[in-house]
Amino acid sequence: MNSTTFLKPTLTFPHHSPEISTCKTMRDLNQIHANLIKTGLIADPLVASQLLKFSALSAPSQRDIHYAYKVFDQMPQPNCFSWNTIIRASVEVGDNGYSLQALNMFCVMLESEFVGPNKFTFPSVLKACANVGFVEVGKQVHGMIQKYGIERDEFVLSNLVRMYVVCGGMGDAFVLFNGNVCSSDCKKMNSGNVVLWNVMIDGYVKAGNFSVALDMFNEMPERSVVSWNSMISGFAQNGFYKEAVEMFREMQMGGVSPNYVTLVSVLPAVSRLGALELGKWIHIYALRNEIEIDEVLGSALIDMYSSCGSIVEALQIFKSLQHKNVITWNAMINGFASHGRARDAIDYFWRMEQVGIAASDVTYINVLTACSHAGLVAEGRAGLLEEAEQLILEMPCTADDVILKALLGACKIHGNIELGKRVANHLMEMSPYDSGSYVAMSNMYASLGNWEEVADVRLRMKELDVRKDPGCSWIELDGLVHEFLVEDDTHPRTKEIKFMLEEMSEQLSLTGYRSDTKQVFLNIDDNEKASALHYHSEKIALAFGLISTSPGTPLRIVKNLRICHDCHSTMKLISRLYKRKIVIRDRKRFHHIENGLCSCMDYW
Repeated sequence: MNSTTFLKPTLTFPHHSPEISTCKTMRDLNQIHANLIKTGLIADPLVASQLLKFSALSAPSQRDIHYAYKVFDQMPQPNCFSWNTIIRASVEVGDNGYSLQALNMFCVMLESEFVGPNKFTFPSVLKACANVGFVEVGKQVHGMIQKYGIERDEFVLSNLVRMYVVCGGMGDAFVLFNGNVCSSDCKKMNSGNVVLWNVMIDGYVKAGNFSVALDMFNEMPERSVVSWNSMISGFAQNGFYKEAVEMFREMQMGGVSPNYVTLVSVLPAVSRLGALELGKWIHIYALRNEIEIDEVLGSALIDMYSSCGSIVEALQIFKSLQHKNVITWNAMINGFASHGRARDAIDYFWRMEQVGIAASDVTYINVLTACSHAGLVAEGRAGLLEEAEQLILEMPCTADDVILKALLGACKIHGNIELGKRVANHLMEMSPYDSGSYVAMSNMYASLGNWEEVADVRLRMKELDVRKDPGCSWIELDGLVHEFLVEDDTHPRTKEIKFMLEEMSEQLSLTGYRSDTKQVFLNIDDNEKASALHYHSEKIALAFGLISTSPGTPLRIVKNLRICHDCHSTMKLISRLYKRKIVIRDRKRFHHIENGLCSCMDYW
């Protein structure tokens, strides 16, 4: 790295170079560097360290890490500041190879007889350990920190805890956190160390221990925007979409302004709930506060608009983005797919390839899904199940659960029980705790009246403690999301909702409509089946929407499961009887229903 023979400067130096402070580009620095070499000023350690700092730690668009390495290698006797600069710069590149280089440099630094590490060295070294997952090396560094007596320095401590968290050592992280926050001599110092609290909370969220993360969040003496972001993201990632949105609102009421990360974190929850008004507000907020809508935030907004039923707005966002990556294209193609616009999905798939963006497996799944939803026989779902199975078996890669679930769904639609059983059993072996395959198999047996097999499937679920997701629907009114479960009677307006459900039932019966009890896969009589259908969550949400809005107002409903045929038929008739446009998004796709007709053409 550096020669062990050092030359002592014989000149008197000014210890600074004013020209370096005026640099704006590496080209400027090159000229100054050449002049420093000519004048001999480059031999001054302080001047050389300024040169190193600019090339190593300037803005990403300006820095040149390789140039920084050359400057450092030519320094005869780097001081501690220079060592810290080059180690930190290596870690900030973000590549594991450079993090390993940082650790190697640290080892060379330790071998030097002229300089040693200080409290500014260790945070970067700990980050390098975290980046490459070297927890054992991190523990050795921890020992050195204790030896130097700087374990309670807040910056060192935060990075030490973070190293353990990133490497999966939550137990070690908690011992450090608890010992420093709770000890009497450090309580005052660390109770306000928001960074330390944030590191722990984020660690528990990523480890899947969300309840502990929530408890810690509630105990925090003070919260930063990072604290709120961790919790919002945690709620969204763990499927608590309504709670994520509520925390987003609570954050603002607490006087904390959302930032770029906040918006990216909350938008998936907004998408899942179909909360269009809130999504629009977030879009406007980003524009007014000059938050850059890049590929990541742009993709999130595209997904939000398309998931909330506004595919036109999603397309506007897509077209407005200056830079698009594969995630952005996938978001748009998936939007077309979920709205049944297969031709547009295929068109954008070809456009994507024409501009040089390589398709991913997600892209192909989205295109195939679009074809399936639209009933394009040549490109998609044609009922050729044995051929589909053979294609899957001959694939060069192993079929994942997404492909197999698509085949299982096709078996259910076409009534191919034998193939469905083979696919379901394979899925159960792959994901024994995923309820989807068990429920699909149970429903297929129930449709044939084979209650013995239904009981066997349910027994397997009980033995493995596999639970079916309960039907749940959401509807957003005046910016608030209302949630309804099957046979839900917890809403403050339950009595009014029940009256509207009865009125809807009467109006439907006048048209001659009778409940499609074949969709109830329970071993009960037809009257009980009709009653069960009456209180499906999407019907309750629809009734609430009808009593809560003025005539003619479009209603948007989101359901976590696939809409059943009876509810779908009911929605079509209600749209005509009450002269309402109804947009419902189920687990599979969108249904734009108006005047008794649905955009899916009864094919979903």
